[in-house]
Amino acid sequence: MSKLVLNPIGKVKITEEKMYLELLPKYIPALQGLQGFNYINIFWWFSENDYSEAREIIEVPSPYKGSPDIMGVFATRSPLRPNPIGLSIIYVSNIDYEKGIIETPYIDAFNDTPIIDIKPYTPSIDKVDNPSVPE
Repeated sequence: MSKLVLNPIGKVKITEEKMYLELLPKYIPALQGLQGFNYINIFWWFSENDYSEAREIIEVPSPYKGSPDIMGVFATRSPLRPNPIGLSIIYVSNIDYEKGIIETPYIDAFNDTPIIDIKPYTPSIDKVDNPSVPE
């Protein structure tokens, strides 16, 4: 497999008043059954960093205290990646099931960032008890 095709399902929208996800009309029915989940996983495209040179960067300056000066991108949360995919766990303030709008108090993405998938956050699967990280 040499190429993958991703289709955006909507966009992140940020105004002075609020932050929300706006789904494309054809994906609104996919929200069915999401009520009751107050956190969701949002997979989004680092569109601001999607250019050929950025996809070639595999080592970056360390963002962590006490770590090596240079680290591989897979050991960081750098937006410069071979495939610029972002993941955010967001709190759901409200869902408008007719308009396909998911309101949230915060998401670490820019306005008009393409959303590529949504999954419910489920503690039995997504929560890791006692994770270890480098000192």
